[in-house]
Amino acid sequence: MSDEENERNYRSGLPGVLGTVDTLISKLEAVILAMGVLLMAFNTIANVIARFVFGESIFFSGEINRILIIMITFAGVGYAARHGRHIRMSAIYDALPVGGRKALMIFISLFTAMVMFFLLYYSIYYILDLYSRGRILPALGFPIWVIYIWVPLGFLITGIQYLLTAIKNMTTRDVYLSTAVLDGYKDTETEV
Repeated sequence: MSDEENERNYRSGLPGVLGTVDTLISKLEAVILAMGVLLMAFNTIANVIARFVFGESIFFSGEINRILIIMITFAGVGYAARHGRHIRMSAIYDALPVGGRKALMIFISLFTAMVMFFLLYYSIYYILDLYSRGRILPALGFPIWVIYIWVPLGFLITGIQYLLTAIKNMTTRDVYLSTAVLDGYKDTETEV
């Protein structure tokens, strides 16, 4: 199955309300990422056409792409956590027996969730500071703090995802990298 099919058919491995929350967040991430990438492509193409056909760029195109990059980045962090695609330094982890890997994964998930919630707190504080300054985007004319709303949302979604991963590891026998991704390596051989 392709990544697109996996995302479309995603069902959380968690029971009850936690599984429903996990699945809803997955759908929200998919919509935000798809919408963001499509809008960025459309905006960039329109700007290139305007530049070559009319001899001038669209004056607000750069600001829109800046907003979309922030949105895609922070929605993508949650997506990476959900699909176990985060960066791992696994030399010690891989050397541990299953019980040790499970304990370490629970610790890593809980610690990462705490870091995400800590960053959520400070990102809200930062947005409130921007709000108090009253700065606006020069071309679009709306407040700068609005474009950073995606940052705490991304930290919240990622924190929840890591918390759900810890719960999944606490309630199952196997070791999971995320709520739906079982730990392990695919046995693939490639020739160079």
